[in-house]
Amino acid sequence: MDFLVYPLSMPKSKSRKKDPVYIPDEFAHLDKAPKESPAWLAPLMVAAFIAGLVWIVIFYVSGTLYPVPHIGAWNMVIGFGFIAAGFTLATKWR
Repeated sequence: MDFLVYPLSMPKSKSRKKDPVYIPDEFAHLDKAPKESPAWLAPLMVAAFIAGLVWIVIFYVSGTLYPVPHIGAWNMVIGFGFIAAGFTLATKWR
């Protein structure tokens, strides 16, 4: 009946000591990057998207007279600039 006797604890294996990871000083700041985006980023991103969309819609609905009357089709560039700014902010969102 000796085969039914179990040891009380398993022996621990010998583990080797590991050296701590060395991070050079010029790369030490990379580890401290913020894990979340700031609270103002998402509202500003959405506002930029909406501002660009509203700018372009006003340009078309007004018959190319508004939002800025004398620049003509450059109003489209301004509207798409707002949208591009929204996409740029979207890349920073975590």
